[in-house]
Amino acid sequence: MLCLIATEGILFVYLIFSYGYLASQSRGPFVPDGAPSLDIALPATIALLVSSATAEWSKRSARSGNLARSQLALACTIVLGAIFVVMSGIEWAHKPFAFTDTAYSSIYFLLTGTHLTHVLVGLLALGVLLALSLGGRVKAGHDQHRTLVTLYWHFVDAIWLFVFATIYLSPRLT
Repeated sequence: MLCLIATEGILFVYLIFSYGYLASQSRGPFVPDGAPSLDIALPATIALLVSSATAEWSKRSARSGNLARSQLALACTIVLGAIFVVMSGIEWAHKPFAFTDTAYSSIYFLLTGTHLTHVLVGLLALGVLLALSLGGRVKAGHDQHRTLVTLYWHFVDAIWLFVFATIYLSPRLT
């Protein structure tokens, strides 16, 4: 799992580097309409960060033998992750540009879309873990399953902070 996370982390390093490279090569304003609005992105970010806390709460509850609380926390994590996905979809739908319009639009959709794909994979893993837990197939002693899924979810959340800083905060600094 650590090799997978390291590989995925390198993918995002390349994408963020590409964003910086494209911005440095731009002859005019790289972000056509100014810095992206935080109206949707900020609440989505908060939902995603809180979901990391609920994922950790789920793992620790299972370790202490409280499976019901663990399942509840896992369900909360899934809901918060789904909120992030929906809010990202709303933001995409309201963008005044398409994927192929400019270099900025291409890297915007590529970077956020790659992250969104990772969130969806994480939600699938969390959903499977919750279903197996509710079915009694993953019990309190199966800590490795919870640890791996929680580690991946923390990775997805941590990567978002870098994506968020690149897409939403860096245009405000220039």
